[in-house]
Amino acid sequence: MFAREPLLTDTKAFARFPEGVVKIDYSSGCSDKKEDWAYVWNPCDCNGVGVVVLHGHGSCGDQLYSWRQTESWCKAIRSAHCGLLTPNLRDNAWMSPEAVEDLADLICFCKNKFNWHKILICSASMGGSGGLIFASLHPELVDGIAVMGAATDLESYVEWCEQQTLEVCGRIAAAIRTSYGSQEKMIQHSVCRNAAKLTMPCLFYHGADDKIIPVSQARRLAGVMADSPDFFYREIYQGDHDSPCAFMPEVLSLLLENIC
Repeated sequence: MFAREPLLTDTKAFARFPEGVVKIDYSSGCSDKKEDWAYVWNPCDCNGVGVVVLHGHGSCGDQLYSWRQTESWCKAIRSAHCGLLTPNLRDNAWMSPEAVEDLADLICFCKNKFNWHKILICSASMGGSGGLIFASLHPELVDGIAVMGAATDLESYVEWCEQQTLEVCGRIAAAIRTSYGSQEKMIQHSVCRNAAKLTMPCLFYHGADDKIIPVSQARRLAGVMADSPDFFYREIYQGDHDSPCAFMPEVLSLLLENIC
C-alpha cells in the first residue's frame, strides 16, 4: 500500500499531453517511502481495459507523450478505448523489488479508481523487460502482455552488457546493478526462472540484429515457453533494437482479441 493517498492533478496546462491525462503523485509503500509519479488517462468511453506502458532506459514516465516514435502507440490505445497508465518507477523500470511493489500498488489503485477489470502491459526495451518480470511475479494482476525487444534473464544480460563496447550497454549494466544491489535479487527476478507463471497471453517481438539486447535473450524464453499455447514469439529478420516497436498497434489488437 502507498505510504499516503495518491494525489491526482490535471495536466491540461501542458500542451504535450492529450486532454484528460492526469498526474498521480504518490509515496511508495516500501520502507524508503520514495516520492514518485505516474500519468494516467481514463477516457469517458473506456472499455474497462487498462494498458500499462513502461518506459525505456534513459527515459521517464512521460516517454509515451514526449517521443515522436511512440505517437502510434498513443493513437492505438485511444482508438481501442483503453485506459492508459505510464509510471515513472524510480526513473528505472528494470523492475527492482521496490519497483515491483510500486507498480502493483499503482495497478490496484487504478483498477479501483477507474474500474479497470483487465490489465495489459505493452512495453519495449527496458520497459518490456520490466513488464515480463512483473508479469512473472504478479500474474494475478496481468491479463496479457506485449513485449517489443526485452531481456529475460538479468544476470546473464548484465554480464553480456559489460563485455560490449557500446556506451549505452555499460550504462544499462550499471543501472541494473545499482537498482538490484545483489546478484541474488537479479536471479530471483529472472523471467526464464519464473516462466511457469506467465500463464496469460504473451506476445514477444525481437529484432534478430539487436545490438542493445541480444536476440539470445528472447530465444532463451521462447525455448522455455515452447509448449505454452498462449506464448507467441516473432523474430524480425535483420531487425534492430527499435524494429519491434512498429508492431505495437498490431500486438495490442491481438491481445484485446484474446482477453475480451
